[in-house]
Amino acid sequence: MKLARINSNLLVIVAVSALLGLLSACTSAPVVQNAIPASQAPATQQPLKYIIQPGDQLDIKFFYNPELNEGVTVRPDGKISLQLVDDVQAAGLEPSQLDDILTEKYSRELKKPLITVIVRSFKGQRIYVGGEVNNQQEMTLPSGMTVLQAVFQAGGFKETASPENTILIRLGPNREPIPIQIDLKGAMYGQGGGTNLLLQPNDIVYIPKSAIAEANKFVNQYIEKLILFRGFSAGATYQWTKVVD
Repeated sequence: MKLARINSNLLVIVAVSALLGLLSACTSAPVVQNAIPASQAPATQQPLKYIIQPGDQLDIKFFYNPELNEGVTVRPDGKISLQLVDDVQAAGLEPSQLDDILTEKYSRELKKPLITVIVRSFKGQRIYVGGEVNNQQEMTLPSGMTVLQAVFQAGGFKETASPENTILIRLGPNREPIPIQIDLKGAMYGQGGGTNLLLQPNDIVYIPKSAIAEANKFVNQYIEKLILFRGFSAGATYQWTKVVD
């Protein structure tokens, strides 16, 4: 019995020591390695030109030849199928660029083609907001939405969030992920480089846990659930007191 009590006390000491080490290491929430500051992110103040993507629904209108009007969906391979010209690459182009290509192709079949490309639905205009928000979700990206507005649309921050360490993951020129660090806590007060940072299609906004939330998680997992020493209840919450010398 005495030996069992010593082993139990030893487990508590080890767990508490590890907890203290965690607290000292968690003075701030972890930051993604190699993240660039929001102030160095590509400028997005001007409205972005829309790029057609797979899944978009397009209306192809012929002014002088309405019998050729079509509604088409961009296939997964990025192409559309049209009368007279067969398959045409659409994904990766602006609507005006596709308009020029179709005009050139149909000029071989029609005397004076006058064509308009209309994007009827924007399948590719999606973003994802995750982490410490009240409603993690994928959402449609309206024009001019900022990172902070997306978080509010996802239900706002949880109490366990660390908004000053927000990470925006954006696809680079070669579709490589680029992490961008944003201070959304400062943005709420009109400060910081991420105040007016506009979102782009396929952006991922991740809100990490705060240091105190990570510490509470450690206590719950390694002390309450594993050691199970007396006096703790399953619904216990923990408050940390800062010791000042």
